[in-house]
Amino acid sequence: MKGNVIVGQSGGPTAAINSSLAGVYRTAKDRGAKKVYGMLHGIQGLMQERYIDLSEYITNELDTELLKRTPAAFLGSCRYKLPEIFENREVYDKIFEILQKLEIEAFIYIGGNDSMDTIKKLSDYAIVTGFPTRFIGCPKTIDNDLALTDHTPGYGSAAKYIGTSIKEIIRDSFCLEYSKGIVTIVEIMGRNAGWLTGAAALAKGEDCCGPDLIYLPEIPFDVQTFGERVKKLLKKKSSVVVVVSEGIRLEDGRYVCELGQSIDFVDAFGHKQLSGTANYLASYIAGECGCKSRSIELSTLQRSASHCASRVDILEAYQVGGAAVKAADEGDTGKMVVLQRLSDDPYQCGTEVKDVHKIANDEKVVPRELMNAEGTYVTDVFISYIRPLIQGDVSPVMVDGIPRHLFRPVDQKK
Repeated sequence: MKGNVIVGQSGGPTAAINSSLAGVYRTAKDRGAKKVYGMLHGIQGLMQERYIDLSEYITNELDTELLKRTPAAFLGSCRYKLPEIFENREVYDKIFEILQKLEIEAFIYIGGNDSMDTIKKLSDYAIVTGFPTRFIGCPKTIDNDLALTDHTPGYGSAAKYIGTSIKEIIRDSFCLEYSKGIVTIVEIMGRNAGWLTGAAALAKGEDCCGPDLIYLPEIPFDVQTFGERVKKLLKKKSSVVVVVSEGIRLEDGRYVCELGQSIDFVDAFGHKQLSGTANYLASYIAGECGCKSRSIELSTLQRSASHCASRVDILEAYQVGGAAVKAADEGDTGKMVVLQRLSDDPYQCGTEVKDVHKIANDEKVVPRELMNAEGTYVTDVFISYIRPLIQGDVSPVMVDGIPRHLFRPVDQKK
């Protein structure tokens, strides 16, 4: 590697995204890169010429280990949609002018579906214009919804946190008895794919009965049928715990959360901001059953819980970061690194690169066969798929009883 590397982070943060950043940095330096730049707030920040030299922050192995254990996006993130190629030449000319000035040989973007759209467009533009920079996508998303990869870095740690949290919520719900029972509804992230919500089933084991019902967005949701199921459960037990995806929809396509409130915010990619599903259903159940109900929204807590990170996840995140640099150094462009599961017992996983055009703007949802016939739970096969991904722990570096993270001063908004 003779030139420089630039890396950015985009989309929602995770507990493992900075481990991929560490993998990019270390591998790039090992392969001879002169400088490794970090975009501040992704492609949007790059267009404003906001970037840093990562060697100023990662000066030794301790910094690398701290970065791997630091949650969320160290470089800052964005949700910016590039225009279609040649629709706005000025945007692309600006980006490529900056890349040329910085002598960028490899452009690595760590993110999910929308980030791979960015890699696709930039690599296509480079090929059309004959620009030498190579563009590689590095997978990241707790949603686990990227196509062609067995799973995504970030998912294992989020699944581990969800399984742990649900188990603790179930334990808490048994503490007090109410004459008419109590229903707890937990809302998990997941707009169109229920991989995260299904991870709630990890709570089930010899010492825990697990959640009573799990609803994924892949199957239409019926509010009345849901109420009837909860009523039947309350006749058998005093505490009912239900887990729902934020993106569950009615048969007519409306989100359940829209029944309780209007959704005003829509991001650059046309995604509605979803919230309030559990709150609406808890109110509905209280009215229908006359019992005590409560809603719990894990919200952003499930994204960056580094204190509950999976060792497998952190190691694989570092691995794909290094594989992205290796792919670019060996001449690949317009590709994304994917994780290929080689075996379950013992668990082994390797990396490959796939054409980003077959990944960008696609969405891998939970197959119907991984849910039970009623659509109210996931199967044992689903749980067996997740379990290897949550194994092992990554001990935080503790200072004064609190985890220490790699620090970067907050950059001023431009």
